Amino acid sequence: MTEHAKLVYNGNSIDLPLVEGSEGEMAIDITKLRSETGLVTLDYGFANTGSCLSEITFMDGEKGILRYRGIPVEQLAEHSTFKETSYLLINGCLPSQEELTEFSVLLNDHSLVHEDMQIFYANYPRQSHPMGILSSMVNALRSFYPALQITEEEINMTVTRLLSKIRTMAAMSYKFSRGHKVVYPRPDLSYCANFLNMMFDTPVKPYEIDEDVVQALNVFWILHADHEQNCSTSAVRIVGSGRVNLYAAISAGIAALWGPLHGGANQAVIEMLMDIHASGGDLKTMVKRAKDPNDPFRLMGFGHRVYKTYDPRAKIMKAMCDKILKKLKIVDPLLDLAKRLEEIALSDAYFVDRNLYPNIDFYSGIVLRAIGIPTNMFTVMFAIGRLPGWIAQWKESIDDPRWKLSRPRQIYTGPKQTDYVPIKKRDARKN
Repeated sequence: MTEHAKLVYNGNSIDLPLVEGSEGEMAIDITKLRSETGLVTLDYGFANTGSCLSEITFMDGEKGILRYRGIPVEQLAEHSTFKETSYLLINGCLPSQEELTEFSVLLNDHSLVHEDMQIFYANYPRQSHPMGILSSMVNALRSFYPALQITEEEINMTVTRLLSKIRTMAAMSYKFSRGHKVVYPRPDLSYCANFLNMMFDTPVKPYEIDEDVVQALNVFWILHADHEQNCSTSAVRIVGSGRVNLYAAISAGIAALWGPLHGGANQAVIEMLMDIHASGGDLKTMVKRAKDPNDPFRLMGFGHRVYKTYDPRAKIMKAMCDKILKKLKIVDPLLDLAKRLEEIALSDAYFVDRNLYPNIDFYSGIVLRAIGIPTNMFTVMFAIGRLPGWIAQWKESIDDPRWKLSRPRQIYTGPKQTDYVPIKKRDARKN
C-alpha cells in the first residue's frame, strides 16, 4: 500500500502520495494539489521543493556525501579523469576502454571552432568579462553547428561537440582579452593538458606540461561536474523544458552560474583576500567583523547552503591545494593570507559551532590562482567543469515523459482591480 500524507484544509482533507528515493529520501507528491484544492505551495528559493526525479547525482548535506551515478566523488577524484567522469554523468555508466577511446576521438575531432567565430571574439570590448563572452558564444554555436537533435546519434554529436569546443572557446576568450595569438588544440594532448596549453602557450615561451598541474585541473573539474538541482542546473532544466536546443539551455546555465553567490564564489574569495591584503592584512579584524551581526561584511568561501558539515569536495581540494603549493613553490601574499585565514576559522568556536568550514570555493580559488588562471576566468573554469552535469540533466529531462514546461506559481500581493485613469485627470490630481 502506498503511503500518503494528509492535508486538512477548510474542513476537507486530501491524501498526497509519498515518494521515496533510492537513498531513503522522502517527498510529498503535490502534483494534484492545486487541481483538487485550489492551493499552491510557497517556498522561497525552492529550498524544500523537489522539481524532478533524477538518477544522476546524490548528495546528503548533513552527512557530507556526494556521488555521481552512485560512485563517491572521492573515488572519482582519486582514480578517474574528467573525460571519463563526463562520460559517466552523460551516459549513466563508466565507459569500457573501447567506448572511452571512441569518446576521446570524437572530442579531438570536434575541438576546433569555426574560423568565422573569431570575428565575434575580436569585436568584443577588451574589458568584457569572459563569462559574458562564453555564454553568448555557446548560444551562437547553434548558428554555426545546427542540429535537429531528433535522433540519439544527433544528440550525442551535439554533446561531444559542445564538450570539446567549450575549452577551446574559453581559451580563445582569454587569448583575445590579452591581445595574444590564438593557440589551437593538439590531438596528442589530454583534455586538461590541451586546455592549459591553449591558455598559456606563446611563441616566446612554449608552455611546459606539468602532470601535477594537469591532475589538479582534472580534480577541480571532476569536483565541479555536477551538484544536484542547484541554481544553474535548475536554469538549464527550466529553459530546456521549453524544448530549446542544447546550446541555448547551456547558455542559460552559464549566465546563472556567473553570480557571486553561485559560480562566482571562488572569484569572490580571491577578491576578498586582495581587499584584506590591500588594507594591511589584519585578519583578526576581518574575522571580528564577520562575527558582528550588524556588519554587512562576510568571509567568502566559508559555509555552504546545502552542506551542514565539511564539504566533501573541500577535503579533496584542500589536499590538492597543499600539494600544488608545495610543488610549485609559489611566493604569493594572498596564498599566505588564505592559509592563515583557514587556520583561524578551523580553530574558532564561532565558525566550528555554525559549521562554517572552508568550502570548495575557498580552496579552488587558491588552486586556480596557483596554476596561473586569471581571477576573471575562475567562473569560466567552473562552467567547463559543470558542463557534463548540465548536459546529463538536460538529457534526463527531455527523456522523462513526466517532465513538463516549467511554470512556477506565485501568490499575488499587489493592488486589487484598479480602474485606468486618463493622463489629463492624473495630471490634474497632481496639480
